[in-house]
Amino acid sequence: MPVAQDAGARWRPSATIETLRARAELLGSVRAFFAARDVLEVETPVLSRHATVDRHIDSFRTADGGWLQTSPEFAMKRLLAAGSGSIYQIARVFRRDEQGRHHNPEFSLLEWYRTGFDHHRLMDEVEALLTACLGRTLRCERLSYRAAFERHAGFDPLSADAPALRRRLGEAGVAEPEGVTADEAGDPDFWLDLWMSIVVGPKLGADAPVFVYDFPASQAALARVRAGNPPVAERFELFWRGVELANGFHELTDAGEQERRFRGDCAWRHAQGRIVPPYDVELIAALAAGLPPCAGVALGLDRLLALHLGLDRIDATMAFAADRA
Repeated sequence: MPVAQDAGARWRPSATIETLRARAELLGSVRAFFAARDVLEVETPVLSRHATVDRHIDSFRTADGGWLQTSPEFAMKRLLAAGSGSIYQIARVFRRDEQGRHHNPEFSLLEWYRTGFDHHRLMDEVEALLTACLGRTLRCERLSYRAAFERHAGFDPLSADAPALRRRLGEAGVAEPEGVTADEAGDPDFWLDLWMSIVVGPKLGADAPVFVYDFPASQAALARVRAGNPPVAERFELFWRGVELANGFHELTDAGEQERRFRGDCAWRHAQGRIVPPYDVELIAALAAGLPPCAGVALGLDRLLALHLGLDRIDATMAFAADRA
């Protein structure tokens, strides 16, 4: 009887029918935007033999050893290497995050790749997409990672070591997580991620969306690194009202460097006692065959719709969120 009563309460959608209509309109606007620019819509597998080995993302594994994709990135790059030209995809993706205000284990990701673009030109197109799809002109501010920290944290993040970052966090009155390991304590990126998630990020994009670009080289992920003092990763993130909406790269095309990064991430996950999925060897082969110069970005459609409609949780943009699926 309790189970039946529970089910009786959960059969209703998470979103209102009006919100689902707005969602359909958003998807239609996205497709019209890319059709006008002659960008090809593609579909790639949700289930794969490989998975991301990103240190901050955990994948769902199926009973037969497959992996539900956290992003269509690897398969889309294989299409680019095969000569597809610029492409986009509205994908259902899966990540082992707890359900929360800005998270659901299954969500919708808009991902696209533009041949011949760098990350600055792609930021222009992200801004144009927002304007076209939301029906109002949005002028996005642009801040380097260094400038964002200097404005909202009061120091240069590219010259601070781990002890200084940790000390400053305490001085700012921010409690550090329980159980910080020795490896984490000595890792500047661990503390920079805390600063970004707790202090800097929530202050970004209060009035209009803001791009943060040129990240520390140690946070390159799948982006190119530009030489300099210090070197920086040619990637960006888009924030609006303190919420991260998009993550973009001037894409790395060097197969050897990408494989070294994958192996480094695998070693880190193994040392941390985390699951180590098989990295995508087909992607490495595609890069070796020749990925054209390009830039790519992934944008969370559920978060975008929630911000556009003034909804407090992304659950309210979905027909059935995880607790009702």
